[in-house]
Amino acid sequence: MNSDFATVGGLLKNAKRVLFITGAGVSAESQIPTFRGATAAFADGMTEDGVSFEEVLSAETFINNPKLVWKYLFILELSIRGKVPNAAHLAMAALQTPRRSVYVATQNIDELHQRAGSQNVFELHGNLRRISCTECNYWVHLETFESLTKLPRCPKCEAMLRPDIVLYGENLPFSVLDLFQNEQKKGFDLVFSVGTTSLFFYVIEPIIAAAQRGIPVVEINPETTSISEVADFRFAKLAGETLRRLVQIAMVN
Repeated sequence: MNSDFATVGGLLKNAKRVLFITGAGVSAESQIPTFRGATAAFADGMTEDGVSFEEVLSAETFINNPKLVWKYLFILELSIRGKVPNAAHLAMAALQTPRRSVYVATQNIDELHQRAGSQNVFELHGNLRRISCTECNYWVHLETFESLTKLPRCPKCEAMLRPDIVLYGENLPFSVLDLFQNEQKKGFDLVFSVGTTSLFFYVIEPIIAAAQRGIPVVEINPETTSISEVADFRFAKLAGETLRRLVQIAMVN
């Protein structure tokens, strides 16, 4: 394991372009529950209203019963309120230097990567704090949802408001995907999968593509995932302690 730290730290030190793909495991170290654990009502994937959270937080339910969706959006917002970046977020941001570009493609909606200082962040699933109108161009960034009514309406046109997150059944934001794919075409020297179960094709594809091109792939996750066998290096540890140690090695002159 120590030799892996030294090797990956050395790769980081020499890398000019690095990609981190991050998931709920990174936010969990900031005491943000994983999606299924955002509330006890999600035990076994079910809400207190007797339907799965996938159904509650779906585009179809938002159309048919927006008040129910907003009930659980408020719960999700409460789970990220006041949370701050942890060692993993800070380590990724610290790797940015004039000679090294660091890109973060995250499935998390809490914007903690940006708050840690990361500059090139692709929010694949959107941002819970960014609220926009479903009809006009109104939008606002909110630190909390405390000022919102139970069924928020646009102050300009009275249409429904919603967070800029990807609900179940919706496509990923094309603008974000385009930017992410453009950077993938330029290539990376090193690719990390951190705290994600790697279930979605848009998370798996960049990792498989990197492996096929001979680009080193590093996985940091206490649990085995679908890409564990593809990874050249695997750290079955928490992200914060692992990345902090790797950054210390990479930053040595």
